[in-house]
Amino acid sequence: MNVIFTAVFISSMVALLICAPQDFLPALISGGENAVKTAVMLFTVYAVWMGFSKLCERSGLSRGVARALRPAAKKIFKTDNPAATESLAMNISCNLLGLGGAATPYAVKAIGELEKDGNSFAQKLLFVINATSVQILPTTVIALRAGAGSASAADIFLPSLICTAVSTLIAVALFIIGNKIWR
Repeated sequence: MNVIFTAVFISSMVALLICAPQDFLPALISGGENAVKTAVMLFTVYAVWMGFSKLCERSGLSRGVARALRPAAKKIFKTDNPAATESLAMNISCNLLGLGGAATPYAVKAIGELEKDGNSFAQKLLFVINATSVQILPTTVIALRAGAGSASAADIFLPSLICTAVSTLIAVALFIIGNKIWR
């Protein structure tokens, strides 16, 4: 992927230098400014939600959510491991809030716990769910749209919910069908 992005950047740079050399340096500076603004905005969004996630962990709320989700996790992920269930619950809740980056540490922890149990089915299913992740509140996309100056940044809510729900349902169904076929 890095090779592709590098090739696109170099070819764009060459084209701009040939067509409008006077715009080359201002375009680089403007792109750098936009990258920094976006990075700071995303950092802020993730910092708030990661702090909230840590509070949930320390207050015991995540264990309570995991306890409530244990029957569903046991059935869906086929696991009895309480540590894995807690990490799965936090991962899924972060994904529901549209925070894929904040969900990653919980997915890594859950994968480690599931690996201890030798539960490759749950590991693969977690990967599928993370790749498609239903987003009830797509906070990252809303923040990006707001940062880009969108007049109605939250209009993405319903289309995002529908698309992520459909993609997750289809992906999980295909995974389960494929898992039965290749056994």
